[in-house]
Amino acid sequence: MKFIIALAFLAVALATPQRRPQPQGLSVVKPPAGFKASLGNPILIVSSNSEMNADGSYSFDFESADGTKVEESGNQKKVGPKPEDIGTVSRGSYSYTSPDGVIISVNWTADENGFQATGDHLPTPPPMPEHVVKMLADLKAAGVL
Repeated sequence: MKFIIALAFLAVALATPQRRPQPQGLSVVKPPAGFKASLGNPILIVSSNSEMNADGSYSFDFESADGTKVEESGNQKKVGPKPEDIGTVSRGSYSYTSPDGVIISVNWTADENGFQATGDHLPTPPPMPEHVVKMLADLKAAGVL
């Protein structure tokens, strides 16, 4: 009898759903203070297209009734010496209207050099000082760079 009870406990323990480990490096992003989400009427999607190809290339785009537009395309690229060293190179853009009525547009690329976004609203670094530009040119001419 004790054996049957122990077996029942073991069966219950094995049947208990297991927790999935959380992926490393991911974190929850909290909205800024004062952010209020609006759960108003759903926004209609006025167009949507997607394509997946056998070679791993893909593309998709959509546009919503509020003027939001998203486009993305990508393909597989060899990124290392081994045959299995394959990565995805993606490029795309998105645009939306900010709360103050300004159209925000971002173009981006994600490849072996990382994620690079451009947009008129994004900050840019200040220009390099002239003496640094000259020093780099001198180093390049000397064959150091």
